Amino acid sequence: PRFCDIVAALDRMIRNPVSLKVTHPELPSPSQPLLDQRVPPRLSACGSVSEWLRAIKMDRYEQNFLQAGFSSLDTVSQLNTEDLLRVGVTLAGHQKKILSSIQTLRIQKDTPTLVY
Repeated sequence: PRFCDIVAALDRMIRNPVSLKVTHPELPSPSQPLLDQRVPPRLSACGSVSEWLRAIKMDRYEQNFLQAGFSSLDTVSQLNTEDLLRVGVTLAGHQKKILSSIQTLRIQKDTPTLVY
């Protein structure tokens, strides 16, 4: 492969890390997985938008969210890029971080917590 092909493949993997988790049942699992296997914090356990923003280290936007009327995690979990722009989150990196956390919120909301 050419260098630009490798860069393009790596870029696709970075933008879609879920694709790295694909496993084939007939293949043995790797002894050293490519992705960090630590469980992310249960963001759905956050009781408020303020707690959630602090948990993801984006509390600088707390007033923006509250003034825009996003006072519950249920409403926050429906946000998209346009909503974030309206709230005042203009930095692309911050948008990506918040949207990634929103996706995690949705997944964790739909997945029951296991108690041992």
